[in-house]
Amino acid sequence: MKKLSCAGLIYAFFSLVFSLLCLLLLAIPVGFYGMYLYLAPTLPDMSRLKDVQVEMPLQVYTRDDKLIGSFGEKQSDPVDYAQIPPHLVHAFLAAEDSSFFTHGGVSFKGLGRAVTEAVQSGSTQTGGSTITMQVAKNYYLSPEKTLKRKLTEIFLARKIEQTLNKEEILSLYVNKIFLGQNAYGISAAAKIYYGKSLDQLSIAEMAMIAGLPKAPSSYNPVSNPERALERRNWIIGRMLQLGYIQQAEYQQAIAEPVTLNMSSRKLDMRAPYLAEMVRAELVSKYGEQAQYSGWRVYTTVRSDRQQFADDAVKRGLEAYDKRHGWRGAEANDKPLKNFRVIGNLQPAKVTQVLSQSFKAQLLDGTEVTVAWRGMSWARKRIDTNRIGAAPSKASQIVKINDIVRLRAQDEESTRNWVLSQVPAAQGQLIALNPEDGALEAVVGGYDFAASKFNRSIQGWRQPGSAIKPFIYTLALERGYTPQSAVSDSPLTVGKWRPQNSDGRFMGNITLRRALYLSRNLVSIRLLQSVGIDRARHYLVNFGMLEQELPRNLTLALGTAQVLPIQIATGYAAFANGGYRVQPYFIHHIEDHEGQIIYQANPYAVCRECDAEAEPVAVSNTRLIQPVEEDAAVTAKTEAATDPVIADPTLETTTTIKPLPTLITRPAQRVIGANAAYDMANILRDVVQVGTARAALKLGRNDLAGKTGTTNDAKDAWFSGFQPKMVAVAWVGFDQPRSLGRREYGGVAALPIWTDFMGKALADVPEQWITRQGNLRNAEVSASDLFQTAQTDAQDTQRIATRNAPPLGVIIQRPAPKPRPVAPTASSIDPALPITRLTPNTPQTGSYRQPTSSVPSNNTAPNRTAAPAAPNSPTTAPVPRIRPDEIF
Repeated sequence: MKKLSCAGLIYAFFSLVFSLLCLLLLAIPVGFYGMYLYLAPTLPDMSRLKDVQVEMPLQVYTRDDKLIGSFGEKQSDPVDYAQIPPHLVHAFLAAEDSSFFTHGGVSFKGLGRAVTEAVQSGSTQTGGSTITMQVAKNYYLSPEKTLKRKLTEIFLARKIEQTLNKEEILSLYVNKIFLGQNAYGISAAAKIYYGKSLDQLSIAEMAMIAGLPKAPSSYNPVSNPERALERRNWIIGRMLQLGYIQQAEYQQAIAEPVTLNMSSRKLDMRAPYLAEMVRAELVSKYGEQAQYSGWRVYTTVRSDRQQFADDAVKRGLEAYDKRHGWRGAEANDKPLKNFRVIGNLQPAKVTQVLSQSFKAQLLDGTEVTVAWRGMSWARKRIDTNRIGAAPSKASQIVKINDIVRLRAQDEESTRNWVLSQVPAAQGQLIALNPEDGALEAVVGGYDFAASKFNRSIQGWRQPGSAIKPFIYTLALERGYTPQSAVSDSPLTVGKWRPQNSDGRFMGNITLRRALYLSRNLVSIRLLQSVGIDRARHYLVNFGMLEQELPRNLTLALGTAQVLPIQIATGYAAFANGGYRVQPYFIHHIEDHEGQIIYQANPYAVCRECDAEAEPVAVSNTRLIQPVEEDAAVTAKTEAATDPVIADPTLETTTTIKPLPTLITRPAQRVIGANAAYDMANILRDVVQVGTARAALKLGRNDLAGKTGTTNDAKDAWFSGFQPKMVAVAWVGFDQPRSLGRREYGGVAALPIWTDFMGKALADVPEQWITRQGNLRNAEVSASDLFQTAQTDAQDTQRIATRNAPPLGVIIQRPAPKPRPVAPTASSIDPALPITRLTPNTPQTGSYRQPTSSVPSNNTAPNRTAAPAAPNSPTTAPVPRIRPDEIF
């Protein structure tokens, strides 16, 4: 066998190497193509890119444009390519992909440059991925680092380049990238870091933003300003090298210091119960993605009235708490940082106790002094009805290292501090417009952070005498008059002997006087006269649930189960002349571009409308489908008057943003005009000469309402109105127990109501309801229905078959008792328009908080069972019912 020479061996070796290289070079594209064939079926449809929705926070505003809620962590503000300044485009090209406008989606030159930088310096300033590849990764892929993902990224980039033009691809990139500080996209970053719009940024600021996508934490000017400055200057240098800027611009940009103007994202005011109602309603209908939709939701609530309500509830509960004595320090010798602000009450640690004062340290380290006048109220609590003797020195109240609560109080330009304590009782206030049901204010408790349970729309309680006006109105519908004489004499029903609160009897008394004096025996006799079943049907007209109304005579004393919003809905019919309105709280919704995508379509009082006409049928309103005007509905423009709100507490003037015109539907009459007028005047007598005389301090003659107190004063109510506003205040414990011996509705709840109404009505002129003598005969009222019945049997049949008011039907029955402690889903019927808050059904949901745990007191209160009359065949004898207040 012939041996090869040395030259032949070398030739053979290189031939083999060359062959292997050829095979390798051939294998790469073949393998690449094979991988494409393997991955192609799994690649997504590129046409979806044009419809991609960028995540933006859901924002909630008052009707006067105050931000009260922001949900969703991602801050984004999408922009079109035409809105991006040229130098900002250049900055991103210099930092990420200088050949973007020339390559086909993948740049092997860029990959090589990244590898070279890594070999030479151990790190890279430019990445190997093109902008198109980053779009593919951001919109379609996970951040995992595998060969399959990288190949998929490359194939997707090629498909994107075939589907979109370069401007569209760049727009997708700059709107999606994460730039630190919860900013997604360049517009959001400009606002968050510099408080500017894109066209206001300097070259240095543009370069700083362009340097963030590579490593938003490492190059963040907030947390790492040195590395951020280094990368910014490198990008500016690249911009000069690529010819995007001139030398003078380069020198100016390099010399510019790193100056940030961080956006605080603070709310304009706090109204968490209202904000959570909006969030829960939208999430219940559209899912969790509603929180990242970028919608701007405008509520029906004015910011000043909401603030008045919040302050009134806090002051009223704190005043109640002081009347029942000092419960002592919250803790002793515990770290102050473990305590947080609740309501307006600051936690403080006592550092020095003097004779008639003490010094304490606040959370921020400030040391304050509490003088004797700020602590002398603190008589020791013995029990609900007893407190100890007045203290004579500070050491009887506090000791060193006690954790106490302080409240700042300004008097004569000197800041004083007052000793306080977090109220043990809870309360709520809800107000609405009786003309169309628009919510004017809602406060569901003392402090949302301490308890997210919204007592206005979730707190089922007994109304006490607040339910009596509805029974009396039914009596007026059936032929009684305000001057009709009714007996206030002893009454026995089986073994039940109901009493009046003062234990006295007044003999025959007019219906008008019986109501403003809240005589229990008269209420029971009226219920006997009109019939229990008829009364239960009648109360459904006002928004109450029939199954929550006891089928016995205790109904006249308020042993039903109701929500405050139901009571407010019912009293609105007294204020507007007899019409049933439906509460709503979302006025309209705008998308992130300011286009209106939803408007409320409320029921509103229309005294001129033909009552024979059927209510306008409204289909399930969808977002993105604005309500269309119908010839049978009336247009109503809100905020046409009072364009400026003067807030005397803040000494500022707020300009109301003009609101879109709402299309309303005529509300249905549920009380005859005469009965509604008479009842409104009787309820005004409750304020003028009855159990709510304390409201006379407001100096107005157009106020009406009714106090309410349940057995053992477990619930205290005041439900009242002025022709332009209805408000309901309630005070009680979440786990029902007595508020105290004399804590009637006129003592515990009425001060909250008057505090709110006095300020909320400051810009509303005095006015009162007039008798509507020109009503058409065709209007079918409850009075017409009852008076034309020939027999009780015929009457009962007509009640059962008549058309119910459009919103008086039961939308959804509550869960079987006991009620869930923490409901998790809204019970709003999905067939209803989005903002029709049905008072028959509570809403649920939790406001987004930084902590993951929910306080233990964030639970629905136990509902007290409604006692039945002893003659009921299905119930046991009931204890004696303590009637409403007389004082």
